[in-house]
Amino acid sequence: MGQVRKMAMIGLSLIAVLAIFAGGWLAGRSGIGSVVDPASLTDAERQFAESMKDVNLVGSFTVAGREDRTPRPDRYGIKSVEKVGTDLWRFNAEMHCCGVDGSVPVVVPLRWVGDTPMIMMTDTSLPGIGTFTVRLLFYGDRYSGTWQHGEAGGHMSGRIEKQKESDQ
Repeated sequence: MGQVRKMAMIGLSLIAVLAIFAGGWLAGRSGIGSVVDPASLTDAERQFAESMKDVNLVGSFTVAGREDRTPRPDRYGIKSVEKVGTDLWRFNAEMHCCGVDGSVPVVVPLRWVGDTPMIMMTDTSLPGIGTFTVRLLFYGDRYSGTWQHGEAGGHMSGRIEKQKESDQ
């Protein structure tokens, strides 16, 4: 019996080490925790980060194949965005969709097309949410793009509005 207990403890220790390693790998891969030095941001990146503090993305989305239906309302609260790596940005978001109801840090690939930041995800897995393909651009006080989640996809667009005290 002592030998079985010893083997079980070794097995549990090995599982714990692997879980810690996997958690560290996931945190490093997703960029959670590490923020690029704000002094190294370009003017456009700095302006984008500032413009996305305490805002709501308020708009609507469509579903392909259901164009005869009224677009559905869509709303995302953004506390802040932070550059966490080359072409990786963390959106500290409030989400109430896709099985998520609350605050979640979402790290996404974001590239610049001239003066326009664009989320460019292709079959990107967002833990706890699902796998998405998205092209979403931000310009001035508006956003617009396309989305795909499994078999469902469509368009989304709207305004970027500063949050009111009641929204925070």
